Amino acid sequence: MPMKKRIATAVALLCCLLALLFFWRLGTAARKPTLQLYIWSEYIDPAILTAFEKATNSRVVVSVYESNEDMIAKLRGGGVSQYDIVVPTDYVVPNMVELGLLQPLNKNLIPNLRNLDEKFVGLPFDPENTYTVPYQWGTTGIGYRKDRLPENFERSWGLIFDPKQQYGPFVMIDEMRSMLAAAAFYLGFDPSTTVPAELQQIQELLIQAKRRSAGLIGGVGGKNQLVSGTANVAVVYSGDALQAAEENPNIGYFVPREGAHIWLDVMAIPAKAPNPELANRFINFILEPEIGAQLSNYNRFATPNAAALPRINPRDRQNPAIYPDEATFARLKYLKVLSQEQLRLVDAVWTAVKSS
Repeated sequence: MPMKKRIATAVALLCCLLALLFFWRLGTAARKPTLQLYIWSEYIDPAILTAFEKATNSRVVVSVYESNEDMIAKLRGGGVSQYDIVVPTDYVVPNMVELGLLQPLNKNLIPNLRNLDEKFVGLPFDPENTYTVPYQWGTTGIGYRKDRLPENFERSWGLIFDPKQQYGPFVMIDEMRSMLAAAAFYLGFDPSTTVPAELQQIQELLIQAKRRSAGLIGGVGGKNQLVSGTANVAVVYSGDALQAAEENPNIGYFVPREGAHIWLDVMAIPAKAPNPELANRFINFILEPEIGAQLSNYNRFATPNAAALPRINPRDRQNPAIYPDEATFARLKYLKVLSQEQLRLVDAVWTAVKSS
């Protein structure tokens, strides 16, 4: 056989082998169980997902949202049969259960439940932890630029709601219950108020603040505005502000003197999840002490995992912006679960604010 023909034959054979290898790998990947994770943006260390994939011979596909309202709307629109794990905030869980959006956990697959701090187990929104397992907790407060505000400024929600305390551009968070609670704290109301007269005052306060602001921004948007210098003040989640401080040491965070919202994000499984067994195993994986610590060391939010606490970065353990001292903790309040009728009232307020 001529040399050129031999070479051509060898090349053709090699191409066939490579093609077979490619399609074999593609078929193997397609056969792997897939976890569809629907979560807040920038809320999990990618290395954790890689470790879970390796431990379970699976793959994880991540989709993100920026508010509880967006997440619930997506589930109600068909996502309930698309996703395996969602991460709602405590106060929306009963409404999700009422709407038939969640399924009970298989606790036989979650032995690491024993690692949770008892302060975060059996809370009123899910008293038996039938549907949810704690993921991370934190506060909603104010992030600010230290280099653009005077040292003696008042640590108050007035930075958002009082024109006399405005120090340049500021942004508000595009999350209904968080912003209504902030306005309620400032006005001296219960952060979960549904009293019509109080809601009217909250609505007017938010509309006026929005008109003076640089806008309502979802999720990590406020953090990014602080880092870039586009905003001097922002309503942000505690961990996002601390991540921002890692990028720019001129960024600070505080819980306003009037009080603030403490929240607990939880892991839950949609009612028609395509792979519920893998979802339960993922929840158990997150509750491993090493993984729980890795998660909080990455996103700078507080862990509800007592077994993970000894592995938390000591600097973070001593940071009151992450783990508030007793005096600060006394000013924090969980948001109450609202009935469908009450939700319609606050939805109307938020719609008026957004459209103003």
